[in-house]
Amino acid sequence: MVVPFYLSIDLHVRDTSPLPKVLGMFLLIWTNDSFAYFTGRKLGKHKLFERISPKKTWEGTIGGLFFTVLLGFIIGAYINQGEILFWVISAIIIAPCAIFGDLLESLFKRSLGIKDSGTILPGHGGVLDRFDAALFAIPFFYCWSIIYLYWR
Repeated sequence: MVVPFYLSIDLHVRDTSPLPKVLGMFLLIWTNDSFAYFTGRKLGKHKLFERISPKKTWEGTIGGLFFTVLLGFIIGAYINQGEILFWVISAIIIAPCAIFGDLLESLFKRSLGIKDSGTILPGHGGVLDRFDAALFAIPFFYCWSIIYLYWR
């Protein structure tokens, strides 16, 4: 659990972008989580993995991916101008990683027979629910950032 946060700090120290990469990464993660939820609530009919997370839908997953890629494009085109490729690919990497991280945490909770991972944040599933997507997405985003840095 410490490694993803170390990678975030390492990314931040190296960064000189107008919108820091770490902040952009978290914006993409939060966009995916939020729009997957809202799209799933509005349009969701087909369950993603009902046994693990009964409220997640394919429609929500696609909606989260769409809006995450859209935000990646906006960041690359308007905020960190000239980095469209970096931010769109980042969004394409982050969205499935965030979903997988959330599903993995849900699987852990189901296997332990608990609903929430803590009581510090009532109604939010616990502190781990606030970081499950990020804990899984950060290492992949970090690797992509390093590859992109040496590739360009």
